[in-house]
Amino acid sequence: MSDLATAANTSSSAGQAISGPSNRERYQALTEIRVQDPEAIRRAADARTKRSLTGQDGRLMIIAADHPARGANGVGGRPLVMGNRISLLERLETALARPGVDGLLASPDIVEDLLLLGALEDKVVIGSMNRGGLQGACFELDDQFTGYDAQACADMGLNGGKTLTRIALDDPGTLNTMTGTAKAINELAERKLMAMVEPFWSWVDGKVRNDLSADAVIKSVGVCSALGRTSAYTWMKLPVVPEMERVMESTTLPTLLLGGDPDTGPEETFASWRAALALPSVRGLVVGRTLLYPANDDIEAAVDTAVSMVR
Repeated sequence: MSDLATAANTSSSAGQAISGPSNRERYQALTEIRVQDPEAIRRAADARTKRSLTGQDGRLMIIAADHPARGANGVGGRPLVMGNRISLLERLETALARPGVDGLLASPDIVEDLLLLGALEDKVVIGSMNRGGLQGACFELDDQFTGYDAQACADMGLNGGKTLTRIALDDPGTLNTMTGTAKAINELAERKLMAMVEPFWSWVDGKVRNDLSADAVIKSVGVCSALGRTSAYTWMKLPVVPEMERVMESTTLPTLLLGGDPDTGPEETFASWRAALALPSVRGLVVGRTLLYPANDDIEAAVDTAVSMVR
């Protein structure tokens, strides 16, 4: 093992950042650790400084990075931009280090890279659970749970798990997604962990499409709020759509707003978030691509703007 990898292994086992002369060498050290000492991941998870889900103000600003696990690597006109893992990790470290950012939502591989890099100290971490509905696949709505399960979330010291629950009345795969979501909610609640449920009313017309009308979102919230034996630990993750005030009247569950891949300019996007964040049951943002890949590549400014709206 190289001197750099040895230093990286030692520091990561203590839950501290990998050190080195450059980010590229730090990220290359991740591979060496995985080859020589895969148990370093669990040691980093055990040693990490944890925090409660909501802190004192009950608000959350979460950075999302589970898109590549579904084959969704595009942002705007850049179809594979999230496929560069080194660039993604650099952007995530930048975003997570900004004041007011509470934590991360990601698939296991990304969580583990950031654990070894020491980027998740005193952060909320939510594990992405169902990633089997690959973008564009004929089985996309039969969205199997191929990522975290509830026990793994507990074992790794995470604060909860997230599910994507898309409902298409003409696709039988929807039933497996709904029953899988209910099982995940039950198992997370048994461990007193947050179940972050992202519902959509979807249909197949050559590809999966989400209906972003207020009526469709309200229907999806009603169905998914009722999944599982209890909703005590369930939070909603909802898109910002027209008539958002009417949408939020459909639930008493705490809600986080998702960012998605915006088709409007940053000022218009931020304005829609700001208005929705003023609603009583909206408790924060879960945003990935909009903040990690802003048009001007000023990640710090984009994240700081989002934080200022949440708090």
